[in-house]
Amino acid sequence: MSDYEMMDKEEIYSKVLRAGRRTYFFDVRATKAGDYYLTVTESKKFTNDDGSFHYKKHKIYLYKEDFTEFKEILAEMTDYIINEKGQEVISERHQKDFKREDDFVAQEAKTPEDTKSIDSFTDISFDDI
Repeated sequence: MSDYEMMDKEEIYSKVLRAGRRTYFFDVRATKAGDYYLTVTESKKFTNDDGSFHYKKHKIYLYKEDFTEFKEILAEMTDYIINEKGQEVISERHQKDFKREDDFVAQEAKTPEDTKSIDSFTDISFDDI
């Protein structure tokens, strides 16, 4: 039996969280002794220049003896982030068409002479050429 088939047999319970380009896999697995542990795998999709894609994966193993402290620290860290930054997700700056707020302020601060209005263009008909 291959390592892959062996790993597949050890999987007891799984959940998947799809989050944009990332997917998180939560898998309960069994040790050789029959005890359970948790693996959390982050899989992130990358697109190559030629249009093909590949995935990068990162995995952590979490054993029962660490569950209590892990849960406490995870709760503390997530609560801290929510308390400091709120529930709103600030991801627009990672999008290709994102414009910083100071770009808008700079644009609004320009005088009318700095920006050309649509009225300043001449309407030309091809019959005039």
